[in-house]
Amino acid sequence: MKLIIVEDEPRLRLHLANDIGWEEHGIDVVGLAASAEEALALAERKRPDILLLDVQMSGMSGIQLAKEIQASGQLVKMIVLSGHDNFEYAQSAMTYGVSQYLLKPAGDREILDAVLSAAGELRAKLDELHNHAALKEKWKQHLPYLQEMFLRNWLHGQYSAWELERRSGDVLLDIQPQGYYCVAIVDIDPLSEDEERFSGKDTSLLQVSVKSIARECLEEGEAWMFTDFDGSTVIVFHSMGTEDREGFLHHVNASIEKLLNIVRQIFKLTASSGISACTSEPLEMNKLYEQARQALQKRLVYGNGIAATYQERFELEGENVARPELERELEIGLERGNEEAALKAMDKLWTAVMDGAEHVEQVRESILYFNSLLVRLIQQRGCSVKEVAGEDFPYMQNLQTIATKEQMRDYLHRLIHRFVQHLMQKRGAAGHRTVEAVLVMIEESIYEDLTLHTVSEKLFINSSYLSRLFKQEQGKPFSAYVLERKMERAKVALLGGAKVYDAASSVGYRDVSYFTKVFRKYWGMTPGEMAKTSGA
Repeated sequence: MKLIIVEDEPRLRLHLANDIGWEEHGIDVVGLAASAEEALALAERKRPDILLLDVQMSGMSGIQLAKEIQASGQLVKMIVLSGHDNFEYAQSAMTYGVSQYLLKPAGDREILDAVLSAAGELRAKLDELHNHAALKEKWKQHLPYLQEMFLRNWLHGQYSAWELERRSGDVLLDIQPQGYYCVAIVDIDPLSEDEERFSGKDTSLLQVSVKSIARECLEEGEAWMFTDFDGSTVIVFHSMGTEDREGFLHHVNASIEKLLNIVRQIFKLTASSGISACTSEPLEMNKLYEQARQALQKRLVYGNGIAATYQERFELEGENVARPELERELEIGLERGNEEAALKAMDKLWTAVMDGAEHVEQVRESILYFNSLLVRLIQQRGCSVKEVAGEDFPYMQNLQTIATKEQMRDYLHRLIHRFVQHLMQKRGAAGHRTVEAVLVMIEESIYEDLTLHTVSEKLFINSSYLSRLFKQEQGKPFSAYVLERKMERAKVALLGGAKVYDAASSVGYRDVSYFTKVFRKYWGMTPGEMAKTSGA
């Protein structure tokens, strides 16, 4: 929740911003205002969730500010701090949407509880508005994107049975355990340099066009589709119980043939498709997706412009059906930086593949499979294959030098170990560089009123993420670190002979009495007493 503090007294304003510990309770102080006019402009730019405001200020009063905020239509909770126990003031404040009216001097705990209570009320209000017709309409505008995300996750095996039922309902897709499902993947065939020059388009633009054509030529309601990670169009056909299995597959094949012909006529270029077998089980869609991928690869053998089907009765024999699940298990282990889980998945995959490799050629083919799998996973994460492979890079380039299964297995284990280390270093280095930038900014702006939100804005980073990252790297919250650096700087200045006023100003304190209070609380002595020790 974002909070703006409006208080014309500098000392109290800084105290409210820096001494209550908002970060620990999920509250971001996004702005400080010394007047109602300044607060209005700040609220328009920052769009806060909560305003903590004084009533008596020069110029526009806090009550007038509350009235202006309410008239603007912003969904903001307002809490008033007032030095006057005046019933009329309180009554006016409540009229303009103020949720609580606190009397000065309110304690820090009382103020924090009031803000947290307002945050809770606001969350409840937001939940209520989620069911409002206007928000439903806005949600529908994003529905195509949400449906694509659901389909992609479904076909990549991300959902359990209960998740599938719930999430499909959320995006208004009727997933039923009846009828049949079939998956087709359509992709523009690789272009030669002459074809790319002739068409005037690159492959990625053509892939987008294929999806648009598919939407036009397929009947509404007979299929869902999404763009896969490589830009190809994945189409999920569903019969919903209106056709028999054979008739459904004939319809899918005819629809894909028609689509490929239209693409050829429009672009004068070819596209190919891989078509899966069919199933009546929604939880088997990941299997169909892998079948469609395998079928699409047949264009490497049979040439471009084909609609290749996965013939289950001919191709299932000898196929390791557990392979996609184990590959996914390996991928999850790597993604989470869990070397033990990744190695365990690799060993299971090794057993599943190598148990069926009885001849030398089958072993060689299995070795090529494992090598290409690791290369693909490394490249997908934007890493350098050569850097990850390290001293094993020559093996990767010439697998003929690996003479036995045991050597290959050891090579794969070493590769996974270095891959996990590389991923963790890459992520850690990014976080470390971010925090280093924050530390430099703190040192260069120590004379300013620094808040986590102002720093995150300058770095274009989410403030909640930066808060966790900073604490993880430095072992303390951002506000505690800033206070520590300010107090250290002030101490050095005082010991160097600086006046108390100059020391306060050099670390961003304009109110000397407030600086004295904070300094004494931190060091156990006043700035004046600290200055005297320099001459002792």
